[in-house]
Amino acid sequence: MDREEHRYNLAGRGVSGNVAGRFERLTVDAVDDGWDLDEGPLPMMRTHVSEEAARSVITYNCSPDLPFDRSINPYRGCEHGCVYCFARPSHAYLGMSPGLDFETRLIARPQAADVLRRELAAKRYQVAPIAIGTNTDPYQPIEKKYKITRHLLEVLSEVNHPVAIVTKGSLIERDIDILSDMATRGLVRVGISVTTLDARLGRLMEPRAPAPGRRLQMIERLAKAGIPVRVMASPMVPALTDPELEGILEVGRDAGARSASWIMLRLPHEVSELMQDWLAKHYPDRANRIMARLREMHGGKAYDANWHTRMRGTGPYADIIAQRFDLAVKRLGLSTLSPPMRCDLFRPPRQASAQLDLF
Repeated sequence: MDREEHRYNLAGRGVSGNVAGRFERLTVDAVDDGWDLDEGPLPMMRTHVSEEAARSVITYNCSPDLPFDRSINPYRGCEHGCVYCFARPSHAYLGMSPGLDFETRLIARPQAADVLRRELAAKRYQVAPIAIGTNTDPYQPIEKKYKITRHLLEVLSEVNHPVAIVTKGSLIERDIDILSDMATRGLVRVGISVTTLDARLGRLMEPRAPAPGRRLQMIERLAKAGIPVRVMASPMVPALTDPELEGILEVGRDAGARSASWIMLRLPHEVSELMQDWLAKHYPDRANRIMARLREMHGGKAYDANWHTRMRGTGPYADIIAQRFDLAVKRLGLSTLSPPMRCDLFRPPRQASAQLDLF
C-alpha cells in the first residue's frame, strides 16, 4: 500500500480502505500507536492518473454470457467509485488494491485511438461490433481532460465501424455530435446504467457518478438526438434496490429508452469483502438478508462465476426477478434486444503511402 488511507479524508470515495489484492503475499494494517495527536483536518485523498503506452486496445473474449466478442477500455480503474463494481478485482493484476486504489490510482491510455487505427487496418481484421465501457466507465471524470473515448469514436465513425457503449457518465453528452451521426448509419447503441432512483442511496453506492435524475436526463438527450438507448437496471441488489426494478424501467422508457436489461449484483473476489463492509456500515439491518439472498442464488457462495448463471443467479429469488422484468418490459413496450448494427459499411483505415490514390 503506497498511501495510508487512514491519514486522508475519504469523503466522496466508495470504500474506506485498501483491501489486499488476492495476489499479494503481505498485507498492511493501520495500528494505533498511542500518539493521538490533533493535527487538524485530514487532507482529501486525491486522484492520481498515470499513462500507459498500449500495444493493443481491442480485447477479445469468447464468453457465452456476452453479446459481443471484443471490447475496448480506455482507462484502468474508475473514479466513479461504485462500491459494487465487478471490475475492481482487475486492479489486483496491476499490483494495486481493488479498494481505494481502484478509484484513486487510475491509468489512462492516451494513444489508444492510434493503436485502434492500426488494428482495424490489419488485413486479418474481421468487423464486428466493438463494446466500450464493459469493464471501467469510458466517461468517468478524467475523460474530460484526456478525450480518449472521443478520439476512439472519431476513428470508428471514420471507418463506419459499429460500437456499443455502456456508461453512467454524463460526459457522453459532449459526444452527441459523433454519436448522432453514427446513429443515422446504424453504427451505434448506448446503454445507461440506472441502479436506483433514490438519490441518497445512489450517492452512497456510487459516490462520484451522476445522480439518478441526471442519468434519466442523459437518456432523454441521447434519445432526442436519434441515438438508440437502453436502460440498464444493473446491478439489482437483493432487498435493497430490487423493489425499484419496475420503476427504473418505467422512467427509463418515459425518458426515451427503446430497450432494457438487468443484471443481478455480482461479488467476485475482493468485491465480496468490500460490499459486505459497506453493508455493515450503511445498512446493518439488511446486511445479513442481502447476503443470504445472494448465497441462495449462487449455491451457498457470495458469487459463482459459472457461465450462463453468473449474471443473474439461479433459484426461486432469481426466477422472481426475471419474471418481474419480463412482465414489466412487456407492459411498457420495451424490447429486450437492442437494435442491430450494420457491419457492411466498414472500410479499413487508409494507411499513409507515398503512392497517390487512383480514384
